[in-house]
Amino acid sequence: MKRIFSLILLLSSLGSGAQELYIPRDMQEAYRKETRSMDGMPGRNYWQNRARYDIQVTAMPPNRIISGSEIITYYNNSPDTLRNPVIRLFMNVHKPGAPRDMTAMPDYLTRGVQVEKCTVNGKPYAWQDIPYLQTWQPMRLPQPLAPHDSIRLTFDWNYEISLQSGREGMIDSTTWFLAYFYPRVAVLDDYAGWDRMDFVDGKEFYSDFNDYSVTLHVPKNFLVVGTGTLQYPEKILQPDILKKYRETLTSDQTIRIVTKEDLEAKRVTAQNAINHWEFRATNIPDMSFSISDHYNWDGCSVVVDDRTGRRSGAYASYSDDAKDFHYMSQFARHALDWFSHNWPGIPYPYEKTTVVQGFAGMEYPMMVNDETYEDTTFSRFVAEHEIAHTYMPFYMGINESRYGFMDEGWATTFELLIGRDDMGKQKAEELYRQFRVAGWIGDVNQAEDIPIITPASSLTGAGLGNNEYGKPSLGYLAMKDLLGDSLFRKCLNGYMIRWNGKHPTPWDFFFTFNDIAGRNLNWFWNSWYFSTSYIDLAVKERKKTKNGYSVTLTNHGGMPAPTDLIVNYTDGSSDTLHQSPGIWEKNSREATVTIITRKEIKSLLLNGGIWMDADERNNTLPIQ
Repeated sequence: MKRIFSLILLLSSLGSGAQELYIPRDMQEAYRKETRSMDGMPGRNYWQNRARYDIQVTAMPPNRIISGSEIITYYNNSPDTLRNPVIRLFMNVHKPGAPRDMTAMPDYLTRGVQVEKCTVNGKPYAWQDIPYLQTWQPMRLPQPLAPHDSIRLTFDWNYEISLQSGREGMIDSTTWFLAYFYPRVAVLDDYAGWDRMDFVDGKEFYSDFNDYSVTLHVPKNFLVVGTGTLQYPEKILQPDILKKYRETLTSDQTIRIVTKEDLEAKRVTAQNAINHWEFRATNIPDMSFSISDHYNWDGCSVVVDDRTGRRSGAYASYSDDAKDFHYMSQFARHALDWFSHNWPGIPYPYEKTTVVQGFAGMEYPMMVNDETYEDTTFSRFVAEHEIAHTYMPFYMGINESRYGFMDEGWATTFELLIGRDDMGKQKAEELYRQFRVAGWIGDVNQAEDIPIITPASSLTGAGLGNNEYGKPSLGYLAMKDLLGDSLFRKCLNGYMIRWNGKHPTPWDFFFTFNDIAGRNLNWFWNSWYFSTSYIDLAVKERKKTKNGYSVTLTNHGGMPAPTDLIVNYTDGSSDTLHQSPGIWEKNSREATVTIITRKEIKSLLLNGGIWMDADERNNTLPIQ
């Protein structure tokens, strides 16, 4: 009863407007338990589980079998006794019959993960595959795991790497990208419990923040790049290569660490039959790696934190004939610099990023798997989007499988903001409209107007894509327009500081902005993220006044978007009057713009720019 009363007080303290947002029942329960707070802060009872992974992986191209063994030390920080932890086996997405977001071609299919051995606290555990479960399954612990205790799990496993390369798989016969490659304990959170969503290859990350030590055993002359700090590079790299690698740690200029000539002369790695590449990382949500015997390796670095002078590395690994990738380390360096010093304006949190030539257009902690393009401008555009994901979902532990708009929407937003600096406002906004907005506005069907808050696990196709990329990004940019850059930055950085290394939900984000801005913004959140509204503004009428004119604008679509009112006068001059989303506050459908002038108006035009209008026929009002 005390918790219910406290929730009522919290709701009341924000005013009646706080109840305007739909709050699902699992989130209501989190507020009752005080694991989260309606001011957007983690609650006084917030908890989060974590683990330590010690992983050994053997990959021997062209043999396609990846074999591994791991020790997982899992810490139960929850208040609950755990009896059936959920284990994720992502590579089972390749099994025939597994649920997927796309059609599986024969080269995609494999037998999936084969668990050879499992132990619990050193004692054998009889692992049995459950036929009707694919990418996750529970295991029954012999002894329950008490709150604030830990457990030690081990797995020996293998899987066949997919011939078809996408987010992981064979880029070519001796170049592989390893992602999602190890069994792991699923996220247990305070509002939804165990994460039992199937991995369908189209909906991405939700991971705890863990510590990792991963050793990859590969043949000589194979280069391994990946997440984390390479341990004992002097034991792996030949002296000249090691020297160049270390130079990248302080160099603004690109250093060609490994070239085609180095590879052909076999002067890259130690000439042991098998080399052991060990990488370590702490407080990070995942690990991924690329291995190849014919990929170049470039690198440089940049100061990402002016206060401490900390540098982060920017690397590229690619086939020598991929011309755009010869520029990629500098593209990556620019992205780390720009994101750290502009938007979001938080220093890049990791020691490096590496962009690998593949087929995915996909992000991982400290890693990017990108295609090669003839147009280097587009190559940079794609790389910047993927590197922007460092902040969401990795710096912030977003449940991307359920709320992809919390990370794809932000990466799309940062992509536009950096693009304006890279290629100019006009070109950047053309790309943004083409790739991020036109599909939503141009396709007039019900699937395009599904509320953004709808869990991604319930959506597929264009409705899912629009809800995760363009629509939420436009909403974030509209909020930026409403608050102004200074207050918007304060709110965004405050949200990121509060929830870095944790698992924020949409409501944590909305309520944080309300709290830091000191305003009830629920009218805005409701329209952009909870409603079926769309952008359709119109010029309704113009009236002559004592000091000029009064112009009435109508919001047919209901979305509180900014717009420019362009006023053309009979003398050939014109004015552009910017209108922020604030003119639609409290979901008003009409707004009045006052124009103080002695000139005669010839015509009025609304121009939304990136906020494209669904029906431009009513955007112009000629004056007779």
